[in-house]
Amino acid sequence: MNTEQLRQSLKHKWLNYYAENRYWIARLQVWVDCDGKRRPSSGFMLATLSVLEPQLNHLLPLIVDLSSNPDRIVAALGLNFNPDEYLEKLQKSQQKAAAVSSEPAQSIAKSKMVKLLPASSSEILSPLEQSPKQVSRIDETCQGGRYRRKK
Repeated sequence: MNTEQLRQSLKHKWLNYYAENRYWIARLQVWVDCDGKRRPSSGFMLATLSVLEPQLNHLLPLIVDLSSNPDRIVAALGLNFNPDEYLEKLQKSQQKAAAVSSEPAQSIAKSKMVKLLPASSSEILSPLEQSPKQVSRIDETCQGGRYRRKK
């Protein structure tokens, strides 16, 4: 897994975890302002992510050797953002995308009423509904319904 894939995986797992546990995380006193962003503390995030992403557990000793500042580690992982604001933006963009994708179907349905079935069942007769004489004439010639005798 390359670093960009790891960052995306961590971001996705963190946001899912946060969304599922937002109620009690919001009530904890683990919130900090880091570089103008309100988010849970780096220690809380890193501890949570080490459980959610097993690969991070193997990389953390190396990462900590490079920088022992947890705020820098969280920023390097691309997680220095307010999860509440990010989830709101994500939800709005999903709602907008859903509205855009449903517009063509709604406008087609409103502009034209497409009639796929006949008004009454008497308009279409299957071979089984035809009289036996008509069916037998077609079948006896072994030419199907399109055969016409030349005179």
